[in-house]
Amino acid sequence: MMHENGDRRSEPRLTTDLACTYRCARNYLGWSDGSGATVSVETAAGTEAATDLVERVATAIRSHNIEAIVVDRADEAREIVLGMIPEGSEVHSGKSKTLEDVGLYAPLFESGRYDAVRPKTYAMDRAVQGREIRKMSAAPDFELGSVAAVIEDGTLVAASATGSQLGPYAMGAGRLILVVGSQKIVPDLDAAFRRIREVVFPWENAQVNAKLGVDTILEKVLLIFGEWSAGRTTVVLVREPVGI
Repeated sequence: MMHENGDRRSEPRLTTDLACTYRCARNYLGWSDGSGATVSVETAAGTEAATDLVERVATAIRSHNIEAIVVDRADEAREIVLGMIPEGSEVHSGKSKTLEDVGLYAPLFESGRYDAVRPKTYAMDRAVQGREIRKMSAAPDFELGSVAAVIEDGTLVAASATGSQLGPYAMGAGRLILVVGSQKIVPDLDAAFRRIREVVFPWENAQVNAKLGVDTILEKVLLIFGEWSAGRTTVVLVREPVGI
């Protein structure tokens, strides 16, 4: 989610100004009334789905032109995602605890059955091939990953140090597939920021510090309200906790 920054550390800078911007954007998109209150979403599945938080979130995501698939277990998510990607396809992802938890990292990036970008860029010399690495990572045919939080209204919240995965998330990748554990569902943007500060950032920082001896830093946050092109983005919501 967040990547290392060579020699400095900063606490996550998540301000009320961004929360205000979020509310204004929601009003512009017609997702709320003038007070910023959430507009209710009616579910086609009826009363049962209305009482199921995961199904309600999936319905909200679908209303924003993003496909949402709900599964119970990590192994189900793995099979669904692998079924969406033809063998030989170009695939890419940042390092992802979620993809590891659901058993996707090895088959996609280590099996040799797919045209994986990450092993290629790791074998390149960043000092002299930085431009090529940047271009290869920016626009893969399939980008896979997760988010730090998903708000009940369907907004996806991704956080990063370098922003390397945010470009492909926003538009660079041909297809975007996000696997999200239900523990990442939060009621609003303030709760999403709190989750980043209190859950995601400390875990990421510990991983980077143990591996590289430096601290990570939060520099960029992407809010995905919806998709312009139908079929580009799929969110697989997993009821059991996966990832951080």
